[in-house]
Amino acid sequence: MDARPTLLVIAHGSRDPRHAATVSALCARVRSLRPGLRVEVGYLDFNAPRVPRVLERLSAEGVREVVALPLLLTRAFHAKSDIPAALREATARLPLLNVRQADVLGPSSLLTDALERRLAQAGLRPGDRRSTGVVLASAGSSDPEAIAVIAEIAREWRHTTGWCAVRPAFASASLPRTADAVRELRAEGVGRVAVAPYVIAPGFLPDRIAAGAREARADVLAPVLGAAPELARLLLRRYDRAVPGHARGDLAALIA
Repeated sequence: MDARPTLLVIAHGSRDPRHAATVSALCARVRSLRPGLRVEVGYLDFNAPRVPRVLERLSAEGVREVVALPLLLTRAFHAKSDIPAALREATARLPLLNVRQADVLGPSSLLTDALERRLAQAGLRPGDRRSTGVVLASAGSSDPEAIAVIAEIAREWRHTTGWCAVRPAFASASLPRTADAVRELRAEGVGRVAVAPYVIAPGFLPDRIAAGAREARADVLAPVLGAAPELARLLLRRYDRAVPGHARGDLAALIA
């Protein structure tokens, strides 16, 4: 093992076993890209091990530096509140352990590259762009900042890649829903409509996105991002960005 801080990937967790399986596959890909880097997984809910238990084990094993990376695509409630609170509570009991919270994954061109990969996997080709509208379907959030980020990603993706339209949609908390966005594109005369789930792992909300796509008879439904190589590279990019100053500052600065 190298001497760099341990990477702790923090996932939300789900009752759906596909969620944890996908997180495990993604972390395995990260390990393959960075041999020797210790990569651990902790969950906020539903799955084990929970984040505090992982930190306790790492501290007991003599680990002193950890980069905690939220497996989240937007900076909403979990990144702003849940995860910092969990880290503060755990590290208050583990005074020898320094933890730095890395940035969330999005937005990033690597994520749109992964979306493109999944659309191609679903059958779309470069020649389809001018006649295809894409629904960028995310889980949804009550956080206005997160919603604004999704809308901006949709605008930028349309601008840089040539799809005839890219519209945001949400599985919860915000509007429009996936089915409504598909119907809106149809009403505007778009010849082909594809739904691109902007979610990492299968589960309840991704299933709702898929159901909306089927309800509105979307032509193409792409898979979730999953363990896409672009996603694994992005995890390492966020980790590397968090590492340089990891030895500086007090605990409050480390997990702010």
